[in-house]
Amino acid sequence: MKRSFALGILVAALFAAPVFANQPDFPHISTTGYGEIEATPDMAEFSVRVVQSQMDADQAKQAVDAVVDKFLTGLMSKGIEKKDIQSSNLYLSPQYHYPEKGKPELVGYRASRTVTLQVMDLDNLNSYLDLALDSGINQVDNIQLKVKDQGQYQEAARMAAIKDAQSKAASLAKGFDQKLGKVWRIEYRQPMNQPVVMRNMAMDSKVESNSYQDSVITIRDRVDVTYQIGK
Repeated sequence: MKRSFALGILVAALFAAPVFANQPDFPHISTTGYGEIEATPDMAEFSVRVVQSQMDADQAKQAVDAVVDKFLTGLMSKGIEKKDIQSSNLYLSPQYHYPEKGKPELVGYRASRTVTLQVMDLDNLNSYLDLALDSGINQVDNIQLKVKDQGQYQEAARMAAIKDAQSKAASLAKGFDQKLGKVWRIEYRQPMNQPVVMRNMAMDSKVESNSYQDSVITIRDRVDVTYQIGK
């Protein structure tokens, strides 16, 4: 029984060792700094979809392709570059009616394609959406408002997070009558910044809203810092 007990302690110690291996063996303060920068969107990306249902699969495909081709031709005429356009392959699926009794009945085919456009000039967003409507597009999946120079704003948010961590550490050290020493460890995990998104807009009327022009994008960052402290 004694040997088993001793072996249990040894095993527990072996598994616990890595947990404490990264812990500082000196007095320290750990802080987390947060930074936020607000930016006005100057570009956008939107995805539109055309959906058609026909009795014949080939007819459904042709109807969808005709709408997409018209939309792409219109975009090209407005000077949109091919690199800013992504057009998905055709998605075709049979549609069934399920009666209470009996086998499912084929009632037609549903075809769809999606076009994603990068809009470098936000002032043109509404005209591109109107063009989609005129071409026969019947669904907007989402509109994402973005900024062109994301890295510049991210760097500013990161610097704000660093200053926040430094300020907190200095305040804590002063409050506990300690001297703030050198940085021992820095841990950085950049948060995922989400663009402003507007979803599921109906394509049954002209797009007249300019509310997106008043939107603000908040770009965030954070940093975890451990400082040495001493008297």
